[in-house]
Amino acid sequence: MPNFRMTLSYDGTRYNGWQRQGNTPDTIQGRLEAVLSDLLAQPVEVAGSGRTDAGVHARMQTASFCAKTDLAAPELLRQLRARLPGDIGVLTLEEAAPRFHARLSCRGKTYVYRIWNSETPNVFERRYVYALPQPLDTAAMQRAAALLCGTHDYTSFCANRRMKKSAVRTVDAITVERLGEEVRLTFSGDGFLYHMVRILTGTLLEVGLGQRDAGTMADILAARDRSAAGPTAPARGLILWETRY
Repeated sequence: MPNFRMTLSYDGTRYNGWQRQGNTPDTIQGRLEAVLSDLLAQPVEVAGSGRTDAGVHARMQTASFCAKTDLAAPELLRQLRARLPGDIGVLTLEEAAPRFHARLSCRGKTYVYRIWNSETPNVFERRYVYALPQPLDTAAMQRAAALLCGTHDYTSFCANRRMKKSAVRTVDAITVERLGEEVRLTFSGDGFLYHMVRILTGTLLEVGLGQRDAGTMADILAARDRSAAGPTAPARGLILWETRY
């Protein structure tokens, strides 16, 4: 049975996240599986590189699925694009090696979090940025971000209190840059825990607002307690930027 690999972008505004849910058709995985199953006249299960939360967007998500079909990949891509809603776009689709799996084969991800740091409304991008008009000390945020990189137990930055698996992850880089009235945070690593990027963002925003000292990041990591870190930043500012294999 052919194994297919695809990359896609989506606007997560009206979806309840990536993962299929029995009580709603409005998930990215659910929409993809419904369209592919109808198109190929067979049940199709789609695996993603990871789950994105409700309201989170993707510039580049990777997914894989197996299906019996005589359609060549370019034709399958054409028909899939024609049937999906406008806020889910398949960028590439190709046959993959039999053992390729979007989640298990993934070696790293990059997320971007966009903050509109201005009192001026950003009407046309309001679904894709978190509007925070108070001034941010980006230099302090950069100092804190450097202390959060490396290989650590990130339990303090995980919203799943019942998680039994290891919370050790490697974060290669966290950058904080000002682009005019936007402050952009970029996170790259081998993987991220549930809500981890949004909690890292919320903690860095507290530093930027002067509510937390940049030097306390090591203490937060050592605590291994969710209550030690900052709030979970809103979903709409977060974008899955890249997946690496």
